[in-house]
Amino acid sequence: MDLSDKKKFAEFMVRAGVLTFGDFTTKSGRKTPYFINTGNYRTGSQIARLGEFYASCIAENVGGKIDALFGPAYKGIPLAVTTAIALADKHGRDISFCFNRKEEKDHGEGGSMVGYKLKDGDRILMIEDVITAGTAVRECLPMIKAAADVEIAGLVISADRMERGSGNRTAIQEIYEEFGIRTYPIITVRQIIDVLHNAPVDGRIFIDDVMKEKMEAYLERYCVK
Repeated sequence: MDLSDKKKFAEFMVRAGVLTFGDFTTKSGRKTPYFINTGNYRTGSQIARLGEFYASCIAENVGGKIDALFGPAYKGIPLAVTTAIALADKHGRDISFCFNRKEEKDHGEGGSMVGYKLKDGDRILMIEDVITAGTAVRECLPMIKAAADVEIAGLVISADRMERGSGNRTAIQEIYEEFGIRTYPIITVRQIIDVLHNAPVDGRIFIDDVMKEKMEAYLERYCVK
């Protein structure tokens, strides 16, 4: 995805009310001038378009055969489904999908996984929204590995906030160092600033010089360059 595509995605998030600007507090207690809430996608056209952005990111960054997309419950479920649809419809890649249950089913066929049945040797691509601490990945990996001896081909997310965790590394860096899993964001916070600074969206400027200064200060304090 080139910079013009990044701009389209940033504008898409703004229009959907997913990317907002103001004064917020993150789960970690940090005061932030911007917030990304993918739970605000709520229409068929929005989720369809979102799947197309994910599919384009995958087509550009993830090579080789992918046997299934895995979406961690709950936000990852619609993301995996819409991405699978977009890959089949726009890129001619008919890839299966699966996701986990929050609680293991104790009747019928049972189990904690829904959809594609993982097999030894499969290459699985994880689909997430925004990584803060990598908790969902750490919780889901043992479950996936228990189902079959699979290879995790990568992790695709909407946005990389580029923030440090408890140390001097981002969650993305920690996941790679711990598990060898590469993460592919559709956009980074740095790119959001680049494409939206003094660039109106439907006649309104969301990142003016003042907001840019606030975001730069946040990056300087909490983010990894």
